[in-house]
Amino acid sequence: MNRIEGSYTGVLRAFRSPMLALLHKRDAPLVVALLSSVFRPDRAVVQVADAHTEIADAIAQLRAAGYDDLPDRPARELCRWWVEAGWLVRQADDARDAGAPAAGRGEGGETYRLSAHAVGALDVAGRAGGGHARVTRSRVLTLLEAVERLADDANPDALARIARLTREIEVRETERARLERDGVVEPVDDEQLLEAAENVLALVRELPADFARVAESIRSIQRETVTALRQDERPTGEVLRDYLDRAEHLMDATAEGRAFAGARRLLDDPQRLDQLADCLDLIVRHPFASRLPQRQRAELHAITQRIEQGFVDVLTAQRQASRVITTQVRHHDPLRDRQVDDLLRDVIAGLGAWMPTTRRAQPVDPLRRLPRAGVGRLRTTLADLRPADGPQPLAEWDDDGDEPSLEHAQAWGGPRYPQLAALLAQADADGGPVDVAAVFSGADDGLRRPVDLVGLLELGARHGLVERDEVAVVEAVRPDGTRRRLAFEGVALTRGPEPSGADQGEHDDHTEGDQ
Repeated sequence: MNRIEGSYTGVLRAFRSPMLALLHKRDAPLVVALLSSVFRPDRAVVQVADAHTEIADAIAQLRAAGYDDLPDRPARELCRWWVEAGWLVRQADDARDAGAPAAGRGEGGETYRLSAHAVGALDVAGRAGGGHARVTRSRVLTLLEAVERLADDANPDALARIARLTREIEVRETERARLERDGVVEPVDDEQLLEAAENVLALVRELPADFARVAESIRSIQRETVTALRQDERPTGEVLRDYLDRAEHLMDATAEGRAFAGARRLLDDPQRLDQLADCLDLIVRHPFASRLPQRQRAELHAITQRIEQGFVDVLTAQRQASRVITTQVRHHDPLRDRQVDDLLRDVIAGLGAWMPTTRRAQPVDPLRRLPRAGVGRLRTTLADLRPADGPQPLAEWDDDGDEPSLEHAQAWGGPRYPQLAALLAQADADGGPVDVAAVFSGADDGLRRPVDLVGLLELGARHGLVERDEVAVVEAVRPDGTRRRLAFEGVALTRGPEPSGADQGEHDDHTEGDQ
């Protein structure tokens, strides 16, 4: 392919894009005027009903002003046509989920927003109608600074960078010394300030299209993933892994994604955005700003909001893509979809076989009722002449044991407080300290369960225990005969309880309840 052929092929491909298609339509001036009046920098998203009303009012005003070459279709059909052409995007309102500002947002429902191609087309039309760009000091200075920064980033020589920084420091120090000495800031001509403001506006007008292209890339991945899930040609896990991999590397795989990632790293600092807002407020309040048109002043004041809105749109597209794909995975039924596809295929095949045998305007007998299914007679009543049989007896298993007894349940129950209190009272008959471990070890096997040791300690705590500097070890016997060695801090009882006193009466009820 020679040079002219490659250039011609590239131009043909460019002219097939929706952006240039919008500008080459017969009613392109009307479409651009309507879209630019409805969608503004501070109103990137519009409710569907509001957009229809505003477009209908704008067309009525143009028709009343004497413009007759206007479409007769209602605003709803015009918007639907623009959505099909790729100039508008209709979507659910995600303002509350995205945390977007309330301006331009609705309470719910569906909204319109400009596609990336429409944003570019409106920008081209606005620049063409606003006069030619001028070679100004601000524009040349921006170019020189960008070239110097690029050369500095590309040059790995540390000495060259040190020399450049030294020169900049000397210039800054000289300017600072002059200001400290004279205290006078040299005024800048208003024309120069106006040129710089126009240069800033020219740079800002590129931002909405850049953010819109990133959001379009995310939605394109969403559509491809949902289509792959519906086609059911690959396993769901493989499709989701492909989506996650593409979403993870989206910011590195495309030029728009890399640019967005760089801008996000640059503007992720809230202090930088606050500083930008303060600078813009200072510019708008400067006397030279009164010479700017009202629309340009509004654009300058809304720069921070447009940047934040661009980030919100991209993040909203990411969340919406994840939500749509999650819903598709949860509710996707491959069997049902396959049955619907087979049914539609049968209908299309039937129409293909029926159409050649018919003539134009031939009447078709409608299907007034569905045919009855040819099934046998089903039972319609619950009556049965046969007597009802009782349920089958439960099968007896060889490992079924005897029924549990009350003695067995009591053996595995709580402490026997009356018997334990009697043991402590008997041991206290000598009048000296009573060793709890010795009392427990001297009891019968029926009172040497682990839970009885807990009961002894509980009774002793009510009547005064003295700790000993030793570890007591006792052997407990469970109801099934197994033995366990238990260690605890040695304690002695100074005053034993009376077996017929308050402790016995207090725990009788508890024992009876346990039984």
